Amino acid sequence: MNWPPPVTLRGAHVTLEPLAPRHHDDLVEAVRDGELWKLTYTTVPLPEKMEAEIARRLALAHAGSMLPFAVIENASERAVGMTTYMNVDAVHRRLEIGSTWYRTRVQRTQLNTECKLLLLAHAFDVLDCIAVEFRTSAQNLRSRRAIERLGARCDGILRNHARHADGTLRDTVVYSIIAGEWPAVRLRLEALLA
Repeated sequence: MNWPPPVTLRGAHVTLEPLAPRHHDDLVEAVRDGELWKLTYTTVPLPEKMEAEIARRLALAHAGSMLPFAVIENASERAVGMTTYMNVDAVHRRLEIGSTWYRTRVQRTQLNTECKLLLLAHAFDVLDCIAVEFRTSAQNLRSRRAIERLGARCDGILRNHARHADGTLRDTVVYSIIAGEWPAVRLRLEALLA
């Protein structure tokens, strides 16, 4: 059995459910809100490539390296984005939360905070992770600030780590939360939601 196994995580504002082809139409509508694919410092699928992106993530899930979720806004019961457990290391109980994007309308709302709380709580409390990692482009200042607000600490920068969609070189900033830090991070996220 793949680790971590598929699971649905529910909160007051958001439900994270295993990504499936049935989420396609909602995700196409979501990615059009703000034309997210035009962002140069992150990778968001074009509307016409959403089916291929869902298939890619599901293939990685089948291979055991990713657990992709559709982010469902509880108020509308519609998918408003994607997030994943990725770079899964079952032996050492580590994973990364990443490949996350949300439609513009729900960005900077309680939805993202609760999404991270659900993912982190499941990772540390159920999966017994020793560390959870976050990575983002050094140019993505908004993402970096959001990760830092979670309570994650910067582990370093991987220089010329990858390429952006436009072909320019990407420096990747690596953050993590380790198991011993999780109780304080949980309190911080719960306070942000309250």
